[in-house]
Amino acid sequence: MITGSIVALATPMHDNGDIDWENLDRLVEFHVKEGTDAIVAVGTTGESATLNTQEHCAVMERIINTTAGRIPVIAGTGANSTSEAIELTQEAKRLGADACLLVTPYYNKPTQEGLYLHHEAIAKAVDLGQILYNVPGRTAVDMLPDTIARIAEIDQVVGIKEATGDLVRAQQVIDLVGNKIAVYSGDDAVASQLILMGGHGNISVTANVLPKKMAELCRLSLAGKAEEATALNNELMAMHNILFCESNPIPVKWALHQMGRMTAGIRLPLTPLANQYRDDLTAVLNSFGLVK
Repeated sequence: MITGSIVALATPMHDNGDIDWENLDRLVEFHVKEGTDAIVAVGTTGESATLNTQEHCAVMERIINTTAGRIPVIAGTGANSTSEAIELTQEAKRLGADACLLVTPYYNKPTQEGLYLHHEAIAKAVDLGQILYNVPGRTAVDMLPDTIARIAEIDQVVGIKEATGDLVRAQQVIDLVGNKIAVYSGDDAVASQLILMGGHGNISVTANVLPKKMAELCRLSLAGKAEEATALNNELMAMHNILFCESNPIPVKWALHQMGRMTAGIRLPLTPLANQYRDDLTAVLNSFGLVK
């Protein structure tokens, strides 16, 4: 079981939108050095929605090869087409990913039965651990706790990224499946609380810029050190909040650019961070000593 701080890695791009492979390699090395427990390759933060299939697979391969087994890599292979999700997951398996992250099929709004059958089909097709990813704010479909419990009975299902931001919902999920599969937070602001409630880790945006602190937050929370974890999370809250001043990954990519870890490239329909937020984000970065 993968536990702890799992970075949802941003994909560096040049100003023209081409993938910046050198900085991608450097980001992987940064996370290995700073104690990140695992990497999600080509999730939402990695701009899965703006990469074509060839690029998607190439980024997965580069991260897996650069990581070289030092920490696990979870490949983002979700799609709103079951056949496409199967193809991406098959490629992730071939490339050597440790698990895959499968977002609930977006836009076409499947039924709860459709969600079950979607994951059942992927599990039958590919022998690779599946981490479910429920984020109704982006997908317009909510995988309900009873459905999660049903899907958790599928052998290949090993975890769920619970990204509703609702701790009552998270507790329901933990009570139903926490003894069978890993439950991860998908919301940095409540990650420590979710882990203290019985969760297993955090798939994090904040870890892109503060990997060492997010790794420590998860370690404290997993150890049940609630007072210390809460104090650290309070310290981090300004960063958690500012990184969602616009749609992810717009703020975190701009922050990484300001830190000198990537150029400012981002692909349409995403745009660079609006001017009205830049001073506030710079101030938070400065408060952590991150701007060079």
